[in-house]
Amino acid sequence: MLKLSIKKKVLRIAIILIILLVLGLATVFGINTFIKTSSKKRFLSLEEATNLDDVDCILVLGAGVWGDRPTHMLEDRLEYGISLYKMGASGKLLMSGDHGRENYDEVNIMKNYAVNHGVLSSDVFMDHAGFSTYESIYRARDIFEAEKIIIVTQEYHLYRALFIADKLGLEAYGVASDPREYVGQRSRNIRELLARVKDFLYVIVKPEPTYLGDTIPVSGDGDVTNDTP
Repeated sequence: MLKLSIKKKVLRIAIILIILLVLGLATVFGINTFIKTSSKKRFLSLEEATNLDDVDCILVLGAGVWGDRPTHMLEDRLEYGISLYKMGASGKLLMSGDHGRENYDEVNIMKNYAVNHGVLSSDVFMDHAGFSTYESIYRARDIFEAEKIIIVTQEYHLYRALFIADKLGLEAYGVASDPREYVGQRSRNIRELLARVKDFLYVIVKPEPTYLGDTIPVSGDGDVTNDTP
């Protein structure tokens, strides 16, 4: 009888764990489906993006650097952002990435890349505290006073970025920068499933980013964000 009782308890626990697992997976995939479905309608091609009016800036999200060079993913985001600028989609670029450590600097590399490819330095703003997608978009709104933006990143990431922007009250459109395949994309896709759930909760609570500070209107001179001679 004792063994039977133990088996029943183990079975109940196993059933409860299975139910919780199923509910958890359903929640994760449900949120992901909702984010992708609600954001897809704001995906644009390069040509379609140039038909928008009064775009405050093109927001290029950071994606890592190798020493003083952008990674392939970041290089492609920069190329698409620069193309949008040159095609007249907006006269301002906002480079948002991680510059939280002295020996790691995404945004100066991003700006230098754009300037070396024909963009006016004064048209390029740097957000040195874009430590996450949520923080980059929050700061684009509150620090750089952008209201209507074009976001440039890879497709898998663009769904979440557009969802965050919409929930933070920005009029945002997205251009996916996927001209090639990237090593390790499968693991990124898995992480993105969880990141979407995290930011789904973030836009409900709306926590402040790590840093705020004085406003730097993106309508002004981008060189005010320079921190190097």
